[in-house]
Amino acid sequence: MSGASPASPGRSGSALQLPLPLSLSLSGDRKREVPAAGTLLQPIIKDVGEIYSRLLDHRPVIQGEIRYFVKEFEEKRGLRELRVLENLKKTIFETNENILPKCEQSMHDSLNEVFQRLQAANDMIHKVQEKEHEQRKIQADKLIAAEEKRVAQRETFLKEQQNKREEVDEEHRKATERLREQYSEMEKELAKYVSF
Repeated sequence: MSGASPASPGRSGSALQLPLPLSLSLSGDRKREVPAAGTLLQPIIKDVGEIYSRLLDHRPVIQGEIRYFVKEFEEKRGLRELRVLENLKKTIFETNENILPKCEQSMHDSLNEVFQRLQAANDMIHKVQEKEHEQRKIQADKLIAAEEKRVAQRETFLKEQQNKREEVDEEHRKATERLREQYSEMEKELAKYVSF
C-alpha cells in the first residue's frame, strides 16, 4: 500500500470514528431513530478499525512477536540459566558452609605440622652448619700450622743448603788451591828439567 486514500485516516493509532446512532428529524415532535442502520454499520466499522489496526498500526504485531519470542525462548531454554544459577548458588553455599571450614581446618593442621617439620629441619641445618664451620676452622688451623711447619722446614732446608754450599765452595776453593800449588810445583820441577 503506497499511501492513504482520501477516505482513509492517518496513522493516529485509533480506529475510524463514525457517528453511530443516526437521528433523523421528521416533521413534528417525533424523532425517529434508525436503529437498523446503526446496528448494521457497527460490525462494518469494527471490521474497518481492525483492518486499519492490522495494516497501519504495527504496535500490536510487534508486541505479539515479542510475546511469542519470549514465550518460545523461555519454553525452549526451560529457564536453564536460572537453574544453573540456583545450582551455582547452592554449590557456593555448601562450599562456604561445609567444605571451606574443613579445608581451613585441614590446612591449619597441615601447616602446623609442616611448620614443625620445617623448624626441625632448620634446627638440623643450623647444627650441620655449625659443625661444618667448626670443621672448617679446625682444617684452617691445621692448614695454617702445616704451612708454618713447611715454612720452618723450608727455612731450615735453605740454611742447610747454604751451609752445604758454603762447605762445598770451601772444599772447592781448597781443592783448587791444592791443585794450583801442585801444578806450580810441577812447573817448577819441569822448569828445572827444561833448563838442562
